[in-house]
Amino acid sequence: MSLATAAQAEEKASALLTDLGTTTISGYIDTSAIWAPGTGNGYIPGRVFDGGEGNFGGNKLDGFNLNVVKLSIARPIGEESWPAGYGVDLLFGPDAYLYNTSANALETPGDFSIQQAYVALRAPVGRGVDFKLGTLNTIIGYEVFDSGSNPNYSRSFGLLLEPTQHTGLIASYAVSDSVALSGGVANTHLAYINLRSPRAESAKTYLGTVTLTAPRERLGFLGGATLTLGAVNGFSGNAGKNTTSLYAGAALPAPITGLTFGAAFDYRADGANSLAGADNWAYAAAIYASMQTTAKLKFNLRADYTSGSDGTFYDAGKAGVSDQGNELGALTLTADYSLWANVVTRLETRWDHSFSSDAYDNGSEADVVTLAANMIYKF
Repeated sequence: MSLATAAQAEEKASALLTDLGTTTISGYIDTSAIWAPGTGNGYIPGRVFDGGEGNFGGNKLDGFNLNVVKLSIARPIGEESWPAGYGVDLLFGPDAYLYNTSANALETPGDFSIQQAYVALRAPVGRGVDFKLGTLNTIIGYEVFDSGSNPNYSRSFGLLLEPTQHTGLIASYAVSDSVALSGGVANTHLAYINLRSPRAESAKTYLGTVTLTAPRERLGFLGGATLTLGAVNGFSGNAGKNTTSLYAGAALPAPITGLTFGAAFDYRADGANSLAGADNWAYAAAIYASMQTTAKLKFNLRADYTSGSDGTFYDAGKAGVSDQGNELGALTLTADYSLWANVVTRLETRWDHSFSSDAYDNGSEADVVTLAANMIYKF
């Protein structure tokens, strides 16, 4: 009995060590410094994380900032016949505000949140169907929360219109090298973990994307170009109607070595983040250009525009703002230079313009320019 028990214990210990041996721990520390020369440090409409007072993450203008610390623990899906894995992404710091861990919509988010926590499974059907169950990042969008994965430090207007995370089930399948599908069902359109719609228990949020990739062997330099179309529809706090988010994004190589282009379009209707009730809407469009000039130096340019109904980006009662059309534009240039190993080092200048009113510096300016430095250590 003792020998059998010892053998079983050794077998379990060996299985645990094997499992831990395939577990990865990674993450990053994201820091910045940002100034808005010649203007006050009030709220800059349409800016996520770096837009001043009242913005996500608090006031970051005219000073130095810790943005967020991310810790990721994961076991990737293996090559077994019925493989499984998991992933956990934890956020610490002011930018964690965007992900609301509590299911209580009235609870103010703090400096800690769970970005993702899921179980990953693969069913050996065709090329393999991958499933993720838990709290997951949204499946639409050109840019993501992790700023180091984006071309620019500051985020586009489109990111603010998109959902962030969902608690639910998402499946993905590569039909071929040129066609990939993903879709799923979640509790809500919102980021609150385990939150339910107050309507019927069957009221859920539905997500889906299709990505098309141009074959490299047929289209020359255009080979590898991608087009993604996606939609998310479900409850987001509006008791009368669902929120619908539509997305289209493309990445396009150029015949010049090192040059790439991109484009994105986001549309949101009947969302909760507006003062216009059930009739609110907003859309955003952006174009991107990136040029890798040397092995270490890259320049990223983004031009984006957005328009929305009253209260989409700034309050109808904002002092000095008479027109609440919320029509905004921005031009962003980012220089990314890899000087230290594992460190993202970027300098950025951004010009924001309000087409509908003097929306900046407490209603006295129609334009604002910001200068930013961003350093991210990835481990």
